[in-house]
Parts: sequence; C-alpha cells; structure tokens
Amino acid sequence: MKAIICVTAIMLSSLSASYGQINIVKTERITGTETQQSSQLNAVYEIYFSLKNALVKTDGAAASSSAASMLTAIDAVDMTKLSSAEHTMWMATEKKLKFDAQHIKENKDAEHQREHFMALSKNIYELIKISKPAETVYYQFCPMANEGKGAYWLSKENGIKNPYYGSQMLSCGKTVETITQ
Repeated sequence: MKAIICVTAIMLSSLSASYGQINIVKTERITGTETQQSSQLNAVYEIYFSLKNALVKTDGAAASSSAASMLTAIDAVDMTKLSSAEHTMWMATEKKLKFDAQHIKENKDAEHQREHFMALSKNIYELIKISKPAETVYYQFCPMANEGKGAYWLSKENGIKNPYYGSQMLSCGKTVETITQ
C-alpha cells in the first residue's frame, strides 16, 4: 500500500512539474505572438512619425522619402500575425494608407503632401487606437488647417509641433487625446 501511495505521489509530482513547464512554454508563445503582432504595425507607425516630422520642417524631399519607406512597410505587414481587430481595421485602411503615401512620395511640394497627410493621419489614428501603441501617442488638432476646418495628426510628444504649418505656426494646436497601451 505504501508503495502505491509513493508511486502515485511521484506520478502526481511529475505530472505537476510537467504541467508547469507546459504553462511556461505556452505563456512564452503567447507573449512572442503578441510581440509579433504589435511589431507588424510598429514600422508603419515609426515611419508615420518621421513623415510628420519632415512636414513640421516643411521638408518635401524628406517627406517624400518617408512616404516611400511607408509604402515598403505597408507591403511588409503580414496580416496573419495581426489580432482580429487589427486585421479588420487593416483591411479597411490599407488601400487608403497606400493611396496617400503614394501621393506624398510622388510630390515634393509640402503643401500638396499636407493635404494627403490629413487623410493618412485619420487612417493611422484608426489603426493605432485598435493596436495600442508600445509607447504613449498624442492625438493633436490644429483648428486653422484645412482652410479653417481643422486637421488632426499623431505625435510622440505632448508638445505641439504642427505639421500643417511648420515654422509659420509651429505651436498652433492642442492635444485632444492621449493613446496608451
């Protein structure tokens, strides 16, 4: 009887230890998948911020270069690695992102680029709200842009650096939303 209890205790102990290892492996896989999911869109977001900064400086050539990089990053997104919500939003915005990035790439005139940047910002905002960025992002608004109708953009900094007017009205605007993970 003692032998049976001892063998049962050893088996339960082994099973318990194995089950703990399975949980650890599963947790690591889930964490790895989440990292892959967020990294799928991070390149697009980082390039968006570079593009925004080029427009802040009214640098049409740099904005064009960033837009070219954005097109490459958009094409590199593996939709199978996105969460269900990200995938749905990606399907709704991908063509629009490509359209605006292509127009910004093809034109070195910052004023024309800014027109497409408005739509690009709207679609990036929709995506970033779903995917929850790795770092805090600020959704900002300039009431003077777009012929007085106003326009939005995203920034990594809470301080206003207006991409629609650059040095003409660098600090025109306000933060309207803070997006966190």
